[in-house]
Amino acid sequence: MTLPLSASKPFAKGGNRLCFVHPENPARCIKVRKPNFTLVDLRRTKGFPKNLRPLSSFDDNKEEYEVMKKLERRYGEALFQHVSRCFGMVETDMGKGIESELVRNADGRIAFSLKQQLFEVGLTPDLIAAIDQFCEFWESYCIPSRQLLPHNLVVQCNSDGSVKRLVAIDGLGDPTIIPLNWLPKMYQKHRFRQKTQQLRSRIATFIQEIDSGKHPSKVGKLKHDGTSQ
Repeated sequence: MTLPLSASKPFAKGGNRLCFVHPENPARCIKVRKPNFTLVDLRRTKGFPKNLRPLSSFDDNKEEYEVMKKLERRYGEALFQHVSRCFGMVETDMGKGIESELVRNADGRIAFSLKQQLFEVGLTPDLIAAIDQFCEFWESYCIPSRQLLPHNLVVQCNSDGSVKRLVAIDGLGDPTIIPLNWLPKMYQKHRFRQKTQQLRSRIATFIQEIDSGKHPSKVGKLKHDGTSQ
């Protein structure tokens, strides 16, 4: 079955992909490539020697699916305390997409990215506690990822608006040539502590920019809340 997406409005977009609410399941989302930016276009933007790689290596959806399968095998159910679930690949009228958990708040609205939460609500005590909990989890489990960026984390809230947890929705997978889990545990812990410290530094810098009157980019900002679209 081919899922219809092209007549719908995406609720978010990244550098290469658009994110839609699943037309048959509001608890899931589907990520597809931007129709005006093909894999050929993406490869063309890369320098030597990356531009020699096969087209399939530039497919974000395929890469994410393979990464999520490996992570689920390694960590099991514990992974999903702070990582969104992946349900596999699906056919859409905009090409192949990847179907994932759509993190919603208790009131049914799509959860803000950490970046949008910081800008619109601020660094509240409950958000600080959720960041601490997320960082402790990331360091304890050593979840392989690229840099932890505020627009790749979402903030799930309870019915009273308080923060429940942070969830990573993108940027997963080991970016190093030698997988970190092959290295000594002490080194792994050090590297992941660096990642969480860098996240905290990014948050502090972003708060300073907001306080100085700088308006953030639209990266990580919802286009709609998913309750009426």
